[in-house]
Amino acid sequence: MAQQVEFKKVRDFGEVIGDTFLFIKQNFKPLLKTFVYFCGFFMLAGLITAIMVQLNLFRETGATKIAPIYTNNSARISDFVGQYLLLIIFVMLFYNAIYVSILSYITLYIEKGNIAPSIQEVWGYYKYYFFRVLGSSIVAGLFMGICFICCIIPGIYVFPAMSLFYPVIIMENSSLGHSFDRSFKLVKNEWWITAAILLVVWIITYFMSMVIQMPAAIIMMISAFTHTEQPISDAYIILSACGQYLSYIFFIIPIIASALIYFNLVERKESVGLMSRIENLGADAAETHHPEEEY
Repeated sequence: MAQQVEFKKVRDFGEVIGDTFLFIKQNFKPLLKTFVYFCGFFMLAGLITAIMVQLNLFRETGATKIAPIYTNNSARISDFVGQYLLLIIFVMLFYNAIYVSILSYITLYIEKGNIAPSIQEVWGYYKYYFFRVLGSSIVAGLFMGICFICCIIPGIYVFPAMSLFYPVIIMENSSLGHSFDRSFKLVKNEWWITAAILLVVWIITYFMSMVIQMPAAIIMMISAFTHTEQPISDAYIILSACGQYLSYIFFIIPIIASALIYFNLVERKESVGLMSRIENLGADAAETHHPEEEY
């Protein structure tokens, strides 16, 4: 049996990516269970809302028309805006739920000595951090948005640090301000390797997501050849939305990778895990009793 993944250790580029998938393999069932329990409601609510929004949009405007949405009826405009705002809220809550649940799972996994935690144990962390992370994510999202709007380069520069923002909040039980400062300090002098790992992980995640969304793309192509006047059908809209939301499960991959990156940088700069292991060795030695020799 393969040794359980140890988070508190120094890793190189390949080890971070390899251990990300090894951790998923070793914890597949409890991770999936955690995802379903804590993210399933927001995922389902977002899916239903997305289908409603897209069906209403294409039924009113037509798939081949370019026209203002609901121009003839202000009530319909209000309905569409309300549905769209509801969709945004559910998407925000879903992303918040997946970050909090998976990072809480990892934190407990480490505390329990590399043993998968129960749903009840994760729930204790989840309810404690959910609203704290939600409020912090709004501020972080605005910060990232401003960076990308002002210029693409600042947005790219801060992305590696902001990827560590959520692990710092939960792993260190820290405040918003401390998490910002801590994230940038950890990435300092390690920006290139951090950015490279995140780039590869996100590319892998993207292509894995595309596999699930492939059936909808096939239906779209068939529809385009057989229904030239209305290439986008209700079946395509529903299947496309289902594929998109199912693919969100792969978002677990970059979250786990960000946790491994966080511990990798902490170990490189502070050697917390190494010192802990040394202290444990000392404690084990002190607790070892040897029988007195008799002469």
